[in-house]
Amino acid sequence: MPMVLRLSVLILSWLAFISGFSQTKHTLSGYIKDAADGEALIGATMFIKEANTGAVANAYGYYSITIPSASYTLVYSFVGYETVERKITLDEDQRIDIELKEQAKQLQEVVVNADKDDPLTKVQRTEMSTAELDIKTIKKIPAFLGEVDVIRAILSLPGISTVGEGASGYNSRGGSVGQNLILLDEAPVYNSSHLLGFFSVFNPDAVLDTKLFKGAVPSRYGGRLSSILDVRMKEGNNKRFETTGGIGTIFTRLAFEGPIVKNKGSFIVAARRSYIDVLARPFVKALKNGGALNFYDLTAKVNYRFNDRDRIYLSSYFGRDNFLFSKDQGFSWGNQTATVRWNHLFNRKLFANVTSVYSKYSYQLQFGDDPNNRFKWNSAINNYIFKPELTYFINSNNELSFGGESIYYYFIPANSTGTTNGETRDISLQKKYNLETSLYAGNSQRIGDNVSLEYGLRFSQFRSFGSDTVYHYNDTVPGVRRTPKSYSVYKKGQTVAQFGNWQPRFSARFQINQKSSIKASYNRMVQYLHLISNTTASNPLDVWTPSSSLILPEIGDQYAVGYFRALGKRNEWEASVESYLRTTQNQIDYINGADLLINKYLEGDLLSGKGRAYGLEFYLHRKTGRLNGWISYTLAKTELQVNGINNNSWYPTRYDQRHNLKVAAFYEINKRWSASANFVFLSGTPTTFPTSRYTEQGILIPYDANNSRNNVRVPPYDRLDISFRLEGKREKNGKERKNHDYWVFSIYNVYARQNPFSIYFSQNDQRIPSGQAIQSQATQVSIIGTLVPAFSYNFNF
Repeated sequence: MPMVLRLSVLILSWLAFISGFSQTKHTLSGYIKDAADGEALIGATMFIKEANTGAVANAYGYYSITIPSASYTLVYSFVGYETVERKITLDEDQRIDIELKEQAKQLQEVVVNADKDDPLTKVQRTEMSTAELDIKTIKKIPAFLGEVDVIRAILSLPGISTVGEGASGYNSRGGSVGQNLILLDEAPVYNSSHLLGFFSVFNPDAVLDTKLFKGAVPSRYGGRLSSILDVRMKEGNNKRFETTGGIGTIFTRLAFEGPIVKNKGSFIVAARRSYIDVLARPFVKALKNGGALNFYDLTAKVNYRFNDRDRIYLSSYFGRDNFLFSKDQGFSWGNQTATVRWNHLFNRKLFANVTSVYSKYSYQLQFGDDPNNRFKWNSAINNYIFKPELTYFINSNNELSFGGESIYYYFIPANSTGTTNGETRDISLQKKYNLETSLYAGNSQRIGDNVSLEYGLRFSQFRSFGSDTVYHYNDTVPGVRRTPKSYSVYKKGQTVAQFGNWQPRFSARFQINQKSSIKASYNRMVQYLHLISNTTASNPLDVWTPSSSLILPEIGDQYAVGYFRALGKRNEWEASVESYLRTTQNQIDYINGADLLINKYLEGDLLSGKGRAYGLEFYLHRKTGRLNGWISYTLAKTELQVNGINNNSWYPTRYDQRHNLKVAAFYEINKRWSASANFVFLSGTPTTFPTSRYTEQGILIPYDANNSRNNVRVPPYDRLDISFRLEGKREKNGKERKNHDYWVFSIYNVYARQNPFSIYFSQNDQRIPSGQAIQSQATQVSIIGTLVPAFSYNFNF
């Protein structure tokens, strides 16, 4: 990537120049880690009392700050861990690695003392529209069938929603599921769901940290309009061997981790498998004949520190879902990822991370157990990514990041064959080849004690290559299918389409006083890949397609402003209110009756228009004490305007929700028992109902005479979940047990609410007397219409 290298040389030359004016200053740097297992504490803080400044550990636990020579008191802190103070005399560059111990669990109110004086709390940081959930918090939230789940945990946050149970992924601030970039150790995950949306692909035993960006996205990220979900895997215990696992109602999981070389390298391997099909096989004929109803995944990671400057990480994921009605019928889908990362310290100020990624999402569909009459379809998206990133800690007021990214996409839209009466027809679609390259630079700057800024710029270029056949379509009335009138053929390697876009990012914080601040942000995001789905909720067989000469990149601009405040004598409460406005260009929608699967004339069924989403998010979080948790409420609206739909007027999207209320509460009953509860209330989502009807030969045919789209809403959704956790005994015969285990008992949908997922109309099948009108009936579909009790046993030794 010559452009990246040239940019790096220019920036480093400039940095070397300005550093020459700081001869009386020295750099303090190091890593902040967990004392128990050596895991990096992402976001841990180092605060310098005398200078009233500090630093935050990055995704690898590294921090660095350059300040004048003097004697200082350093305070290292992280929520849930004991604070460490250290006095130093900074008369030369120093590296200080710190390990923090987890706070002992107590029934009385736990207070993190550093929070009171530490200026690097959430209220006092520049970032906004973000949420971090560590795995310890995620494990507290009641989940379906008692199993911990990352995606379901973030659904409890403001601005995040879903169209219903069984829906894959999530919606962020009025965006579609396909407008979220989900990363697992830097590798994109195109379908984050197991079991059609009830579980995510992230094994909780292998997850260290999750960070969600709903807005104010740093310049290092790109590729999606609505949000970035960055999931980081555990590195593995580098001090001792450890086994973790659980046996639940629907699947079993097991993880093993330990040191390769103590304090230098470690590994973790985690696996899960559901066993419904195993238990049901003796009783279900289809399962005896080769059918399958299961999901499984395997997650692994290795890291090794060669010296104080170099460290390498290798991580991978492989998972799959199988819904097979027999050996030759059914469908399956899954993700594969592999990530190689190299951390290098050029010096105490310059930190580099170079990442190479392979990611693949594939899915298959087949039916027909007769070789002479059958159908097969498989599809895949392959990504090859190279991403160099550098961070330069200029001084205590400036932290510069810059780098680039190159992504090569190889699409297999459909390898398909259909066989009828022994005659096979190949209906495969052409493969697609694309390259997306990006350069970015950003700076985090502090101006005095009350003002801080984060700003950056990203430039991305997207190219589509041959070999390819591009169809040209005739003009029709908007909203009516276009048919091809000619085509152009492009040779291998020939450029078919090309786009370039600048993406500015900006955030600002103004500190009103120690406990309150106002923040504002703006960011532009560009998305070159499109999830093609016109179903009620996305499913594993939905199509991903790249931008082309007829499918333009989606462009989104988001503006946000918020007020943030710490409440209580000990700052135990965190409160915020944010408002946002997001506008989009070239957002895709579909003609009525669009044919999206294995359609080489797909572009003739697509429409594009503009969108808008705006809302208010309220958040109140109590972080400490026997009773803690949060309340979030979102008031929002999301609309589209597309020529040819809804008489060219604005209409709500399928995932528009006016009201979104969530409550998560956690209570420590005693040393062994704890309880948690989760309540959700969501406004009904829009859907399209017919406005009239006509009959043809005794058949009732519904009809939308007004050409309306999403003209009614299904009833509201509400649900209460509860969970109880029983800790195993910590002592045996007066001695502390080395092993740790606990039980989780949960009830999902406590009051058995039959929440509507969709509503459809059908003709009454009763005999109609002559001369009377044919009657129709509405049927409400509920995915889970009753309470679901569950339990799981979890262990660690």
